[in-house]
Amino acid sequence: MAKGLETRDNIIRKAAVIFNKKGFYGSSMSDIMQSTGLEKGGIYRHFKSKDEIALEAFDYSSDVLRQAYRSAAHQAQTAEGKLLAVLSVYAGRGQAPPLEGGCPLLNTAIDSDDTHPLLKQKAREAMEEWLQFLNRIITEGIRAGEFRKDLQIEQICVFLTSAFEGNIMMQQLFNNDQYAELYVEQLKAYIHNCMK
Repeated sequence: MAKGLETRDNIIRKAAVIFNKKGFYGSSMSDIMQSTGLEKGGIYRHFKSKDEIALEAFDYSSDVLRQAYRSAAHQAQTAEGKLLAVLSVYAGRGQAPPLEGGCPLLNTAIDSDDTHPLLKQKAREAMEEWLQFLNRIITEGIRAGEFRKDLQIEQICVFLTSAFEGNIMMQQLFNNDQYAELYVEQLKAYIHNCMK
């Protein structure tokens, strides 16, 4: 990789963590300079603005999540196993989360709600992709006879996503992995009692 592209990618990776932890408005160019070791001119050689960095950092964060979820799903043999694996990505169990600072989709959706339309649009597109991903897993489970045929797939995807993001918020707010354990147990019970 050419040195310029390597520097640009390094800025994006480091800025992604900063934006994920502090939000767009809580993050400064000074934060990015400190994290990358570059001067402002060195950063602006690769990006026109903080907005451009934030948008590319969100794309990077989304890709990190996408890879983590796909990897988790790929390791499971059944649709139920895939759902549990994917929805447990942030449950920890000794593993580092895909991206430091929590779920970038949740963080960006809240941070950009009424303040940054382009980031909000990217968060919305990422959420649509996520819901389609869950939809495909549940549809696969119905076709394989693992799940009931009369499931309201869209409603289930919204419910599971809400529980998933709420669990991440609880873990971050209380800095307590016990919430992840409770969530995983409830997730298993929901799949067994409501989807089969």
